[in-house]
This record gives sequence, C-alpha cells and structure tokens, in this order.
Amino acid sequence: MFLAVMRLTKPSLMMAQPILCSPLDLPQGTFSETLQKDLAVVKGLEQFALGELLTLPQNFGNIFLGETFSSYISVHNDSAHMCTDVQVKVDLQTSSQRLSLSRSSSELVTQLEPSLRIDDVIYHEVKELGTHILVCAVSYTSNTGEKMYFRKFFKFQVLKPLDVKTKFYNAESDEVYLEAQIKNITPSPIFMERVVLDPSPQYTVQELNSQGTKDGDSGSVFGLANYMNPLDVRQYLYCLTPRPEICADPRTMKGVTNIGKLDIVWKTNMGEKGRLQTSALQRVAPGYGDIRLTVTSVPDAIQVEKVFLLQVTVTNCCERTMDLVLQIVNNPSGAGGVGGGTGGGGTACHPGLLWCGISGRQLGKVEPNTSLVLDLKMIALQSGLQTVSGLRLTDTFLNRTYEHDEIAQVFVYNQDSDATAS
Repeated sequence: MFLAVMRLTKPSLMMAQPILCSPLDLPQGTFSETLQKDLAVVKGLEQFALGELLTLPQNFGNIFLGETFSSYISVHNDSAHMCTDVQVKVDLQTSSQRLSLSRSSSELVTQLEPSLRIDDVIYHEVKELGTHILVCAVSYTSNTGEKMYFRKFFKFQVLKPLDVKTKFYNAESDEVYLEAQIKNITPSPIFMERVVLDPSPQYTVQELNSQGTKDGDSGSVFGLANYMNPLDVRQYLYCLTPRPEICADPRTMKGVTNIGKLDIVWKTNMGEKGRLQTSALQRVAPGYGDIRLTVTSVPDAIQVEKVFLLQVTVTNCCERTMDLVLQIVNNPSGAGGVGGGTGGGGTACHPGLLWCGISGRQLGKVEPNTSLVLDLKMIALQSGLQTVSGLRLTDTFLNRTYEHDEIAQVFVYNQDSDATAS
C-alpha cells in the first residue's frame, strides 16, 4: 500500500527575475535574448517581473487562522495482489483536541484490486493557532490474511493573519463607541470583504465607516479598492446604543459589560476566503456613584441675555431611598468658559451663565434605581463657549451633598456681532 497526502491550494502567478544591462556592457543583448525565451515572461513586457502563467505551490505553504485547510488523500494498491478490508482514517491533532476529518475514505472497502486507489478530499476550517498534526492511518488485510496497519504524520503551523485591537469610549448618554484597529500581518495583500460588529442582545449598533458620495449614496471611507497591503492598519468605528428596556432599569445598565463580537471576512490575492470572529468583547462598566446626573436637553447655541431651558435627569443608583434637595450656585469656584474668564487659586469667577430659579427646592424622596426629570432655566450673560456648572444635590437622610459641575457646554453669541460678520 502507498499513501499520498497533498495539500490543495490555489496556484500563484509565476514570477520572473529579469536581469538587465546597458547595450554598451560586455553581455550586450545576451540577457535580453534569455528573457525572451523564458516561459515566465510576458511577451512584449520582458522587464516586468509578474508573468501570466500560474504555478503550483512547491511546498506546504502558510496556513492562517480562519482559512479552510483542504487536502487530497490517496491510498494506492501498488502490490500485485488484492487487498481486503481497507480502511483509511484521517485525524487532525491540535494542542487542545483531536478532530476526525475522515469522510468517504473512512468506510470499509471490502476489496481493492492491484493498481487501484481510494481517493478523498478533506476540508477543515482552522480555528486554533499553533502546531497542527495531520494523522493518516491505513489498515487492510493482505492476500495471506495478515492484518496490516501503518500511519503517517504531517505537521504544519497555523499563523495569525490579523492583529485586532479594540478600544471603548463610554458616553454620558449611555452610548458606547467601539474603535477596532485591524492590521494585516500576512506577507501578501488581502481584500477586506466584511468587517461587522455583531452586538449583544442589549445593544443596537450603527456602523460609522461610511461617507456620502456625489450621487448621494453612502460609500466606504476606505474607497472602492478595499484591500490591505502587508502591515497596513485600518480603524473601524461603531456606535452601540442600549435598547430602551435596558435604559429603563439602571441596575441592568450598570451590569452590562458584554458588547458583542467582531466578524471579519477577507480574501487572499487568489480568492481564498478567510474568516475570523473575536471572542465576546468586554468593556469596563462606568461607575456612577450614588447619584447620576445626565443632561437630557440643552441648546447648542443661544443669544446673549436670553433665557433658555435645560433638562436634566437625576437617577438614584444606590440601594437606599434618598430625600433630595436641589441647590443652584451661580458662582461655583473656578467655573467659567471661553469668553467668560477663569478663576484661579479657588477664587470665584464672573460666570457667563446664571441660573434662574429658587435654590433649595425640595425634590422629595427618590427610590432606588428610579429617576427624576428636572426642567431648569438659565440666562446667558457673556458670549463665547460657556460651561454649565453649579448644581448641588443634598441627601437630607445622610446630610451628604453631591456636586455636579461642567455638565454641559453652550455657545453664546452676540446678535450685533453676528449680524456684522454676516
């Protein structure tokens, strides 16, 4: 019995090595004549290294994580006698498990005539890094009735094709921004077919990797030629928004750390497909303390000496009931904005925004994990980018005060200067 194992891979374009010299040099036209006879050279483009012929791989080659390993298995009866009860088993041994890849060849062949063979093709999507061993075992019965058995081992390495790094940014509005940095660490260019974030059930995702085109359609920010050269790095951005039922319960929102998985699909320069899916991406849940204050509504710009509305939401994030009192401070130490001046050394500055209303208002009891919506008023005094500060919430049960400064920014403009500029 003879066992042959060959890996099935796509061919590559044949490369030539053009050697050139000046016509005044000693070889004169010898190199040029040699290139014209080379099969790898394109006629009329003798100085171009890339040919138009395909060549089969001369060795086992590289196998990358996420690609499909395929191999041709052939058992040939090279004796002059018939063999019976022939069986072929193919296993793949990794560092953590042993997988059976046998298909039709694992079935018992009762008789194998001389010069005949058993052929099979196996496929396996590689999902582990490191050393892999292909174990091929053949058992049969000879013409004398003797049980025969032999094995062959083929070792290969599975390499890492992409380097993926992630960063999380937690926004005040409970949105989470994911930045995924993908680097091509293979020795050849790859075509990025798909990079998708599969969110966890608690989130919905919006892809931020598109831009508007002249025709009004959205196109990729990476252009039409969506390929990456070796060592190229790309950054993909996604915005994850919690579902309404998750936002309604602060306890659930606080414990959500699972964001989802990245699904990456690419093709090599000869069309071979590879796919990687990351493990569940985990973020560090932000700590809100006992009280969380978020700005629900605030104008982007307001005219100077005009009153505007500001809406905030106060959430009790602790496990006890609070009795809250709202205090507004128009001169918080060091508060101000661009154009409003700044204070130094702990001295109060002249604010660009003033609160309108009564300080010391009773908000009443707030149960754990419940919220209050407050509508507040402010007046703009100075032009420029002004910062909203000076909210104080006091829990009368423990006589503890929670200070909230720099919670939002508002651009204040002067109507006269704006009209002159326009």
